[in-house]
Amino acid sequence: DVTVCILGSPTAFLPILLEGGTRCPGAMVLCLSPTWASRVPSETSPGAWSLLLSRGISFEAGGHSTLETFLPPRRANYVTGTFTTGGPESGWVGELARDLDCPTGGSVPLARRLEDPLLTRWVLAARANLPVPPTLAFVLGSRGDLPAELVASGVKLVKLEDPQGQESLVKEEVGTFLGSTAMEPYSQVAVRPAGWRWSGTGTRSTHGKEEGEAVARAVCARLCGLQEEDSVLLEALVPTACLPAPPPRSPAPRLPVALRICTLVCRSWGDRPQLCQVACAVGRAEAPVPHRVALPQGLDSSLQQWGVVAPGQRQVLATRLQEAAEATMAAILATEAELSPQQRGGTRARTDLLGVDFLLACVDDALELVALSTNSQRCLETCLLAHGMGRALGEPPSDMPRVVAEVLLHWAQCHLVEGKDILLIGAGGVSKGFVWDAARHYRLKIHLVESDPEHFAAGLVETFLPYDSREHRRDEEHAERVAELLRSRGIQPHACLSYWDDCVVLAALLCQRLGLRGCPPAAVRVAKQKSRTHQHLQRCRRGCPPPAAFAVPCRRLQSHGDVERAAGTVPFPAVAKLEFGAGGVGVRLVENAGQCHAHAARLWRDLRDDDDHPGIGLGWGNAMLLMEYVPGTEHDVDLVVFQGRLLGAWVSDNGPTRLPAFLETAACLPSCLPTDRQAQLVRAALSCCQACGLRDGVFNVELKLGPTGPRLLEINPRMGGFYLRDWIREIYGPDLLLAAVLVALGVPPVLPARPVPRGHLAGVMCLGSEHGVALGGGGGLAALRALQERGLVRLNRLFEETAGDGEYEEPCLSVACGGATRAEACLRLLGLCQALGIDSPRYPVEHFLSHFK
Repeated sequence: DVTVCILGSPTAFLPILLEGGTRCPGAMVLCLSPTWASRVPSETSPGAWSLLLSRGISFEAGGHSTLETFLPPRRANYVTGTFTTGGPESGWVGELARDLDCPTGGSVPLARRLEDPLLTRWVLAARANLPVPPTLAFVLGSRGDLPAELVASGVKLVKLEDPQGQESLVKEEVGTFLGSTAMEPYSQVAVRPAGWRWSGTGTRSTHGKEEGEAVARAVCARLCGLQEEDSVLLEALVPTACLPAPPPRSPAPRLPVALRICTLVCRSWGDRPQLCQVACAVGRAEAPVPHRVALPQGLDSSLQQWGVVAPGQRQVLATRLQEAAEATMAAILATEAELSPQQRGGTRARTDLLGVDFLLACVDDALELVALSTNSQRCLETCLLAHGMGRALGEPPSDMPRVVAEVLLHWAQCHLVEGKDILLIGAGGVSKGFVWDAARHYRLKIHLVESDPEHFAAGLVETFLPYDSREHRRDEEHAERVAELLRSRGIQPHACLSYWDDCVVLAALLCQRLGLRGCPPAAVRVAKQKSRTHQHLQRCRRGCPPPAAFAVPCRRLQSHGDVERAAGTVPFPAVAKLEFGAGGVGVRLVENAGQCHAHAARLWRDLRDDDDHPGIGLGWGNAMLLMEYVPGTEHDVDLVVFQGRLLGAWVSDNGPTRLPAFLETAACLPSCLPTDRQAQLVRAALSCCQACGLRDGVFNVELKLGPTGPRLLEINPRMGGFYLRDWIREIYGPDLLLAAVLVALGVPPVLPARPVPRGHLAGVMCLGSEHGVALGGGGGLAALRALQERGLVRLNRLFEETAGDGEYEEPCLSVACGGATRAEACLRLLGLCQALGIDSPRYPVEHFLSHFK
């Protein structure tokens, strides 16, 4: 079972628990007492512990909760809770969560670091490159949790061997600080003790900048009680920006007020920071606005209240705030990665939810966000209060509880797959190289069945099982022999799947023999054979609309006599292609029966078996089909389906193919289509998969969209190839590979219910025949790799060398650029292609990209 355990008080987590119960009933468990859980030595991670729950409150759909006793105890896959210091639960919560073998969203040591203003202000300034209030900090020289050389813009550190008798040094440092250039814009300062012990105490004194003697005395007074983990901070009081505001309705004088902006950021899919919610608080200007003392309000209305009237300016500030909050999270994660397991509270402990507070200041007549501090839970409580206030007025609920619940469930599922034995059929080529990195990342044990005994993946897997299965017309026999091979090795896989097009039927047969979850072999055979797919769908006439509405007239071709018969039923122009083909090899537009005869003769002569062109399905034979040409734009739809239910779908657009062949030229993600047209494609893709019997798995469906709606080209009963997994992961976060593994294990993957793209990608395919000189001898490939290391391009190597030649050529490389908008991504890509010689009159990249509008 997937088990997300929340330890301690439910106050800050209740909406998240309720949302998690709706998304994954029973998976969210609240533990209110240390007697409800126990720690046992981990069976998988020496020196770590597993957390077992004997009791807990579980959450179901509809907001129902139940106090349960778990026999046997439930093992936690993810743990978080109230780690903040000072709470009544922090002692036992911290002890139960220490040194666990599962992902742990926080710990007492990490919470103490987040609640220390000096530590976090250094991270904000030095690692996230954010402006912070000018700060002078006094610490004991023995303090070991600070970097040896604390260098950060706006933060100066003074180390004292003994806080007593340092009046002259303190006075000198205070005078230098108050007279520094950084303090010129400010008139007031505050003196306060800092450190996790002082979090939320509000102990401070405020002074005018000109009161140097009083400031120095206040600092010395605070130094008397200085402890090793504490500091004394002298910091500028940064006023909230004063903007022109509408005339007051009342003649009474206005009180000066301050605005504090609270942000909540989570560690999302792929360890990417994601801003979840923003809440603002307004208070008197002479003191900062602490958490828990003011009702929150929205960012947009707060900015309007402050005089930011133009919607465009408010949107710019909102974007800058998102960038600053996510940069803070990234800096915190990078800093935590450098800590020892003991400093983090365990090998798997990390910060997954982070609060960051900002002020809106005015610097050189420009609005600027000044980062104040971080916290482990206060911003979460404030944002949840804002969420509840909106619902009381009938406002649509904010996305924050749902997003956080999805992320916590996702990390629990990542732990669930660790150590699972996965039988993988077919290694594929260099384009599938990401599988081995992903397997290591998710800690999967891969048992690989591969026809090439010298395949490079042999040393990258738990078990390498060389077996020649290239003659796929004998897959029933192959399945029995592979099953016997597994029995002889004592391998009992938890799941079996294939990402390689040739091997999907063999994988389905093995699932059936081994009693593992997968699609029925008959369904995979229907999807694998293109003419059979369409003919099957044409018989499916139930539904609204029926699957038959998406099928295209086609006929199987095994001889020239079949060509004559097909020409009488399939209108021209038509498309002739391999029945079991992959990669677009051998696909051609034919205008009449004569052209179809000529193309079939060439193809049957050149492509007879797998040795002639490996990896394109010739192990199934070289039969062809003739199908009606469908006008319109071409799209890929990648689906995650569990027990017939759609869990996730992503639509990408393809540029114009190079006729008369149909080689892919360009692509973009997200789709340019409006949402209703994307919904048509997703519905058609799902309907076709369900009608064929594909009810469990990750599938790639190729369709065309014309004026009358979607028409199916083909179904690939496996994860999308080429760049698709990489692009979807980059733009939306979820990993199709992990989703496929979870489905094969019988676990419905938790995916974003309302996925929001993080940007746009536009890419172009490169061909050896067109770009070999520019990429090789011209140094283009080396330049692209250097740009990739800097995060400026995305490369997906499809083949080590040019695959095929002439009309049987396949793309060797996908080059993509990202941008905040589609136009920006396309412009960057076009400029890159022009600079490297990828764009040419024979290969007009600008024309290919012009279709993405």
